[in-house]
This record gives sequence, C-alpha cells and structure tokens, in this order.
Amino acid sequence: MLLTPVHVLLGVALFPFIYLWIALYSAWIFFKYSSAAPAELNFTPPVSNLKPVRGLDPDAYENFASFCRQDYPEYEIVFCVGSTEDPILPVIERLKRDFPERSIRVLYGSGRTAANDKVAKLARLASEAKYEHLLISDSDVRVRPDYLRKTIAPLANPRIGAVTCLYVSTGETNLVEDLQSIGMISDFYAGLLVARQLDGVKFALGPTIATTRTRLAEFGGYQTIENRPADDLLVGRLIAGRGYEIQLSPYTVETVADYQSMSDLMEKRLRWLVVMRHMRPWGHFGLLFTNALPWMILAVAVNHDLVFAAWMIATYLILRLSLTWMIGVWGLKRRELGKKLFLVPVWDALAFGMWLVSFARNTIKWRGGQYYIRDGMLVPAASSSAGN
Repeated sequence: MLLTPVHVLLGVALFPFIYLWIALYSAWIFFKYSSAAPAELNFTPPVSNLKPVRGLDPDAYENFASFCRQDYPEYEIVFCVGSTEDPILPVIERLKRDFPERSIRVLYGSGRTAANDKVAKLARLASEAKYEHLLISDSDVRVRPDYLRKTIAPLANPRIGAVTCLYVSTGETNLVEDLQSIGMISDFYAGLLVARQLDGVKFALGPTIATTRTRLAEFGGYQTIENRPADDLLVGRLIAGRGYEIQLSPYTVETVADYQSMSDLMEKRLRWLVVMRHMRPWGHFGLLFTNALPWMILAVAVNHDLVFAAWMIATYLILRLSLTWMIGVWGLKRRELGKKLFLVPVWDALAFGMWLVSFARNTIKWRGGQYYIRDGMLVPAASSSAGN
C-alpha cells in the first residue's frame, strides 16, 4: 500500500501520544521512588536563606514568617531590597519584632547595574551571606517547618551540586488561577519529569535552589548571568555543566497565586515561551509534538471514520487526565485537583495558541519593563530602540 500524505499525517499525530506514555512512566518513577529515597536529615550545616525582593507581594508576611518557623539549628535570612522606600520594608520590620530569636538582615541595593535586577541582588546576597550553604527562594514562597532539613539534606552527598523542588499553589481563588495550576501540573511538570528521566536534571526552579557558595563560584557566580533571563534554569545548567548532579526533590513548597486576569496568565506564559524560543530553539519547536489536542483534532478531521475518531478522542482524554491525576493528585497530594480535570483540554487549547503567538513575539515583559533577548542577553527595548 502506498503511503499518502494522510497516512504520514496520521503517523506524526501519534507522536504526542507516545510522549504522553513516556510522561506517565516518568511521573510514576519519580513519585514512587524519589519519595522512598533515604535522606541524611542529620546533615544540618548553618544556612543562609537569600531573598531578593521588590515590592509587596500578597500574603508577604505569612510567606516570610514560614521561613522563621523552621525546625533547624542555625540559619539566617537575608533580604535584598532596591531602596529604603520599598513598601516591603514594614513587613520585614514586623518580622524582626515577631521573631527576635532569628537572624534577619536587610541589604539595600545590589550595588550593580544589570538588566536582571533580581540576579544582581542575588550576586550581592551570595557574596555577603554568612554561611557556605545557601537556600535561594522567591518572595512568594511559603514553606513547612521541615523545609530546611529536607532541602539541605541531599547536599551531604558531595556529588550533588544543587537541590530544587516542585511547587504548588496555596489555593486558587478564580478560574484563571485554576488554569494556571492545571497547566503547571499537566504540562510544565510533565515536561520536567520527562527531561529528568531521559537526560537527567539540568535545571533548577526559582522557588527553591539549595546549593553552596563554592558551587556558585565554580561557574563564576550570579554576576556572570545578571544580564540574562531564566536565571534559575541557568544556575542548574551551569552547576550540572561542572559535573555535579542536580536533585529534583519530591518535597514541595507552596507559592501564593496572584493571577487576576487572563492577560496576567498569558503574559507570564508567553514570557517563558519566548525565553525558551531563544535559549532552546529546537526544544521550543519540539513542543509542537507534546500537545496531543491539535493533532487529535487534525487526525479526526482528515480521517472520516467514526470508530477512529472515538478511539482518538478517548485515548487523548484518558492519557491527559491520567497524567494530570498522577502528577497532581497522586504525586503532589492535591486532591482538590481531581474536581478540575475538565480544564485540561481548555488548557491544552490555550497552550497551543500561546505557543503559536510566541513565534511572533520579539519582546518580553519583565518586572515592569520591556526587553528583547539578543544573543541570550536581556536588552531593554527602550535603549535598543534609541540605539537604532
């Protein structure tokens, strides 16, 4: 039988379904065996918690206070803010009053001029940290009292250069936040777990990076990436490039959801997609073969067989909903997610649309500014236009 374009298309349409099977297997392996791995919980070196902050995040006090309630023998919390006028300062002062037993310091300004101000602040924080072991986390992160013990413990193994972990929402309050959580769990985390299974962990996630000053210094420190986007991914990649393992921990932290509109969600997703398009162009293009929804629709449209159509639709729904349930409900223990599985196809449609739009985007919105990405560097759009 001669192959026709329809046969070729139907064959290609199977690729996303193969990917979903790999993702299911990768998620099962991760959550079944990572959670059973022993940890050296008696390894408790002094730790510097580094917090680059800017502005007042929702529930900021509770987020910061959770770091003051750690069951850990010795640690400090060091904030870096842009200026003495930052609205987050009263929250930090309250924190000092409520937890006088904790060592809490505030640094003002990064002392550097950089496109990525957060990374410039991290460069100063790392250089002025009191201790060798560092815990870097975003300002919207909330943790449990065993966080430091569980996150630092793997660094007892000298082969491990950094530890990072997954994160979940403290709770969704609207449909947009529901979609964000569904997308994170069913799409982003699925991709991370497949990458871990096939190629090892060569990335880190911003809500938690545990490492040491020595490991950062080996690749030149944060100052070498202060003008680049995706600093968390880069830190993991650069440490892994020195021959160390990056451990993706089964331990989870929480982040406070703050999506008030669909445009908020789309801007954040498009920023990530555009950054990936520049940093990993082939990987970005390959996302086309991980989203089964458009391929399922296309395959059904060109093959007018009702049995085939029913099989494709059922296979798509079974694989996507099973993957989301395995990662979110079974793995991350987010039982409320089971009631939101109907949003998975909605997310898949949105994700495909945003992937298409990302090819037409030349700038990203980052902390109130517009930037181009050129040769892997953040270039302010205003200054770039002025120079043209």
